[in-house]
Amino acid sequence: MSLRRVIFVSGEHYHLYNRGNSKQKIFLDEADYDRFLKLLFLCNSKFNINFRDVIDATKDVLTFEREETLVDIGAFCLMPNHFHLLIREKDDGNISLFMKKLLTAYVMYFNKKYERTGSLFEGKFKSEHAGEDNYLKYLFSYVHLNPVKLIEPKWRTEGVRDKLKAQKYALNYRYSSYACLGGEDQKWSKIINTKSFPKYFLNTAHYKQEIFDWLDSPRKDLGEG
Repeated sequence: MSLRRVIFVSGEHYHLYNRGNSKQKIFLDEADYDRFLKLLFLCNSKFNINFRDVIDATKDVLTFEREETLVDIGAFCLMPNHFHLLIREKDDGNISLFMKKLLTAYVMYFNKKYERTGSLFEGKFKSEHAGEDNYLKYLFSYVHLNPVKLIEPKWRTEGVRDKLKAQKYALNYRYSSYACLGGEDQKWSKIINTKSFPKYFLNTAHYKQEIFDWLDSPRKDLGEG
């Protein structure tokens, strides 16, 4: 069994991500995104939860009492063939347990729905330690700007033609936490807990300006997500 290059330490923050095998899509319709988001909420619990019963029986899954959570989620973004999570480790082993519960539950759902077998993701989920303050702050922008490439695939190398349009698209993207942090959406806000992250942004307007400014920054700084 291969060991992880990044060791998860209590109280530290991490960028977690993974994509589909051979870059295949892991979300094929709105229901798939919805299921993954609900699992982000439900799997984040120290208690064993029958996810199928909760999801099938509860109209609003986000009202379910999870008790104590495993991790703190600061940001998320689901893309057609990959996902990004910004997470804080609360206790040793919690990230690994949370991700095991999350990915196992989603793969079981996906394989049953689409009558397939085998692995859905490209190996183990990837992780990066956000040990430096500037890097952790940058990750909030990096995660939430991922959807821009859906409307401008080459924006990171060629720039953005319309910054306002790009920012609006990212803000209105239904499968990221940008709208929650930007004060525009409360539906998925219970997934995240920004109290366990440094208070980088004074208010929602400040955060929106931060995202807008990144659209004008050197594209290479935002990497390949």
